Amino acid sequence: MPTFSKGLEDSLHKALSIARSKNHEFSTLEHLLMAIIDDDDASLVFKHCSVDLETLKYELEGYLDNELRHIVLKDSIDVKPTTSFQRVVQRAVIHVQTSGKEEVTSANILVAIFSERESHAVYFLNKVNLSRYDVVNYLSHGKSSNASELDDLEAQEVGEGKQESLTPNIDKYCINLNNKANSGKIDPVIARDNEILRICQTLCRRRKNNPILVGDPGVGKTAIVEGVALNIVNGKVPDFLKKTQIIQLDMGALIAGTRYRGDFEERLKDVLKEIEKIPHAILFIDEIHTIIGSGATSGGAMDAANL
Repeated sequence: MPTFSKGLEDSLHKALSIARSKNHEFSTLEHLLMAIIDDDDASLVFKHCSVDLETLKYELEGYLDNELRHIVLKDSIDVKPTTSFQRVVQRAVIHVQTSGKEEVTSANILVAIFSERESHAVYFLNKVNLSRYDVVNYLSHGKSSNASELDDLEAQEVGEGKQESLTPNIDKYCINLNNKANSGKIDPVIARDNEILRICQTLCRRRKNNPILVGDPGVGKTAIVEGVALNIVNGKVPDFLKKTQIIQLDMGALIAGTRYRGDFEERLKDVLKEIEKIPHAILFIDEIHTIIGSGATSGGAMDAANL
């Protein structure tokens, strides 16, 4: 069972103390967020994600002083955490446990807070341009989606004039089969001309233009798609397909490193958004049966196949 870090224990006590100092009957998520702002682990996340802490504190103070008057009691009371407060702590513990770590920190609490989407705490975090994706991305890779000035300067020092990729997610999680064919890494496909022609015919349709290859393992389904890419590069396809690019989704890379619920879905949606921006792009999902159920919540109907 994971244990709480010393900083998180202090933050939990501080959240109760803040509520007690304001004579609040309950300690809410907003009290908890106010408490973890000064914790070292959460502060590091805020710093790297370029969060304006003064604005965040101001918003929280105003909310606690003006919007929670209905839970103010005159007598000294034993402050109790709200249900959402308890849910967030439990969720953070489960996340840490499933990721194989042994200590729960305020950074894990910060991730868990974003699950309470209807709370004012999440509203204030979004208001200072902090998203769950930013926090998870930093915890997983040490990076945030908000580029800091330091990162920009370092990028300029590494090489001026080198433009950042417009499709970072495709570069990370996909393989461009056209480029692979151009570099001579795809061998000619023998005795599969009929299958390749049939795929090209299906792709040229106006409607129902999504071919799916079905067959036993090892019969050459992936090789057929590579053969289509090779024909595109060599110009041996109908005019409609000559400008197309076949982009293969690497499911292993897409799933690797996903720790929190929602990471997989966010990666897949980011890839799909980038592919939509590429003219004449064709997405090839190898081993497509593996995505049925991928990312699905227990009892939920949504999975990667539906996305």
